[in-house]
Amino acid sequence: MASSTHKQLLSNLYGGGATSAPPPTPTSEPNNLLSTSDALSRLLHRLPPTLSLPTRSASPSSAAATCPPSLSLNDILSCVSRLGYAQLTDHSVPSELANSAESEALALFDLSRDQKESLFPQNWPLGYDGGDNEDDDALAESFRLDSACSTESNELALASLREFARELEKLGLKIVDELTKALGFENPLGDDPTRFRSVLWVSECLHGTTPELSGGFYPFIIGLQYQIRNQKYSMLSDSGWVSVLPHVDSMLVTVGDIAQVWSNGKLKKVRGRPVATVEDENDSRCITMSLLITLPTESRVAPLLPKAPVGSNKDQKEEVEEEISNDGGEGLERVFNSFDFEDYAWRVYHERLLFKDPLDRYRAT
Repeated sequence: MASSTHKQLLSNLYGGGATSAPPPTPTSEPNNLLSTSDALSRLLHRLPPTLSLPTRSASPSSAAATCPPSLSLNDILSCVSRLGYAQLTDHSVPSELANSAESEALALFDLSRDQKESLFPQNWPLGYDGGDNEDDDALAESFRLDSACSTESNELALASLREFARELEKLGLKIVDELTKALGFENPLGDDPTRFRSVLWVSECLHGTTPELSGGFYPFIIGLQYQIRNQKYSMLSDSGWVSVLPHVDSMLVTVGDIAQVWSNGKLKKVRGRPVATVEDENDSRCITMSLLITLPTESRVAPLLPKAPVGSNKDQKEEVEEEISNDGGEGLERVFNSFDFEDYAWRVYHERLLFKDPLDRYRAT
């Protein structure tokens, strides 16, 4: 019985039945596409695993955090030249002041939208930014203040925040001075307060926000951020996104794009500010307070000249300047061309996604 059934099945499959169509010949198939597709499919399935498509790399916020190298003001160049960032544990900013400043800064976000806009009007780069965006991606709400934490009202007391900003400013100027000395340059800021600007950037932390969507980017020389509590940060360095976890009460020091141009490419840099990594399950409020030592908008940015030898006259100094401008002499070749600071700052501030280094267009060819 089973044998009869089996023979009948074979007969139906191979043309024995009256209703069965004859099997197609290769010439009856247009270009033999079906067999070619099957062969290609079998070939792809036989490929070794190493030839499979690469998986997507981990996001900056999910990367394992490392402790930044410790910074010594006596050996500042070796500390920051390799990575562009370090932590300073030996500083004079008290933790009580940092906590008081944070409390005052947090209260700013409790103001109404009208109060924020009237008390901190836009005077670029200073002012209030509501995080509005024409796209669907939310941006962090932020305040950008001068070192005096100036407002449009005398009723808003920001005494601790003001003192905190000025303490960070003094420390930042000291680091700039030590760094330029270590590089063998005259400090272009000197003791003249008109040669620099300080921006205290107070920004909220959005849960689950990718670092590149956290807000604007403003050029700077040196950036400082006090580590009030155990908090991980993401930063965009020259080598890519890094995740760091500084010691509590330390100062996270970052080298900016202006310092990299001044050093003629000798220093590594960090683009933008460190961004706090806040997990979705963490419902506590979080802000960052970053102080940026930067330049007046009317400035020109260019590689700095090496110090002329002690006792050199005016002609010798002009000779060194001429060697730099003509790209002459060993070790004096320009890496960056000079550029207008305001144009550069305006462009990079509105460039929310940092896919490409904005300094690339100013590199000497």
